[in-house]
Amino acid sequence: MQDSEFHQFFVDELKDIYWAEKHLVKALPKMKKAATSKELAAAFEKHTEETNTHIQTLEKVFELLDEKAQAKKCDAMAGLLEEADSIIADTDQGTLVRDAGLILAAQKVEHYEIATYGTLRTFAENMGHTDVVELLQGTLDDEKATDEALTGIAESFVNEQAAQE
Repeated sequence: MQDSEFHQFFVDELKDIYWAEKHLVKALPKMKKAATSKELAAAFEKHTEETNTHIQTLEKVFELLDEKAQAKKCDAMAGLLEEADSIIADTDQGTLVRDAGLILAAQKVEHYEIATYGTLRTFAENMGHTDVVELLQGTLDDEKATDEALTGIAESFVNEQAAQE
């Protein structure tokens, strides 16, 4: 199976999300610093910790597959993180408009990660990598929970107050 085109494609996509996670973990502290509300800053801090865990999980996945943990540039994440930087640059510091924009940027990242981890988990399942499926499912669950937490922050006060600024 390791020599199959499907397996190689799977590994290539793992390298892609590995790059994405390694760059996201660098971007999240900038997003935390740019956040206005304590709630959003705390969510970014929590996600930074989880992202470090996701990097370690991917390293375990590579190990289980007997592959070298190697990153390949993820154009999608690069674009999403560039967009987050633009939102910070284009919004005023100390506003909930900025927080609404940061939540938007973060949820775009989460949705990309949810799509990627969900598909990679299914690929692993189809190849019989049960141990890898469990690891990827754990990360997928974390990504979904982060997305829900961001929605909760947006809906509890950020969006309403941003609309009034």
